[in-house]
Amino acid sequence: IEILKRLQQEAFSDIMKLRDRQEKLERELAFFKSSKGSPFQETSTHVRGEFDAVGALLMIGTIDESKCDAIENAIRTGIDSRLTFETTIREKDTLVAEFVGSERGQKSILGSPLSLAKVLYAAHISDWCTAVAIPVGGRCRDVAVPTSSREERGLTDYSSFGPPLLNQLNGSGISVMVKKSNIAACLAQFFSALPPQPGSQLYCFGTFGQVVCQLSSNSKLSILGIHKMANLSRPQPELAAMSLPFSFLQRSGHPDAALVENGLLDGLLAMTLESEVYESTKIGGWVQIKRSNPKYLQWAVTMSDTSVEDFGWGLSLGGLQHGSEKWNHFQVESFLNFKVGKKCKLQPGLLYVMNEGTTPFPALMFRTSWSL
Repeated sequence: IEILKRLQQEAFSDIMKLRDRQEKLERELAFFKSSKGSPFQETSTHVRGEFDAVGALLMIGTIDESKCDAIENAIRTGIDSRLTFETTIREKDTLVAEFVGSERGQKSILGSPLSLAKVLYAAHISDWCTAVAIPVGGRCRDVAVPTSSREERGLTDYSSFGPPLLNQLNGSGISVMVKKSNIAACLAQFFSALPPQPGSQLYCFGTFGQVVCQLSSNSKLSILGIHKMANLSRPQPELAAMSLPFSFLQRSGHPDAALVENGLLDGLLAMTLESEVYESTKIGGWVQIKRSNPKYLQWAVTMSDTSVEDFGWGLSLGGLQHGSEKWNHFQVESFLNFKVGKKCKLQPGLLYVMNEGTTPFPALMFRTSWSL
């Protein structure tokens, strides 16, 4: 018994010494963090690789210009490959750098060396306010209030990602998003340089706005749009990258009419409505028009079940009308969704395309995507 008591006293003494050392080390670490710490300490960087390939077997014979236009309106085949680095800063803020190796819609599938496509910093100021700065590669989708998941996309752009204006490349930008109860709103300003004109440089400013309303527990309504205007600056020597004189804000001319006709400066308005009709089955639609030509109408309606289960399906209708009484483009799309593990997805499907001036044709499509 005496031996046990002695051992207990020695063990207690050793424990108290270790506790004192631990408290001293914690005090030193706290002092070091408060006096010499930087906002980038205690951060975690997540690296995510994404690979997305889409192929199509077209049930047509010879291909002329009109059929080629119909194919480009409906299908973007090829390979998307990108590498994303996401770093958490100050516990709530996020810094994202995205590198792209290849994109769908190109003539070659070989791709190119990785190039920087996007830099984004999101600051979560409070539970109801978020600010975003995008020095490079800004799109409306990066600052918009999210209403759907990337996992719910189909085979074509009509059944993926909502209205096309969300995916337009707008250059550099800043935005503020606020949320309150069942309403969320976003306001963003973009800036980019358009192809130079003879003896001058054209700068484009785009103002993006969005309001999202939660109509019920299962339904969301979103109204969004972008307004664009341009400044034609005076002739001046070209400066290095990311160097801008204050004079670029001074308007010295009007943009070329050809740029307006090509849609580079055309404003867009859109509306989306999404609803969950039964458990994981969702139905949604969007409509987009041009500000300069309200008769230019693009739309899509999609019903899908792409839940967490291994099997899903989708059906989509979409079209485009330039102002005539007939549809310039109309398509019907159906697909199946197979999940192989947590990182891989397979989507076989059938697409039927009707384009003005061409014979309607079907196409067998296949999409595979995986992430690391």
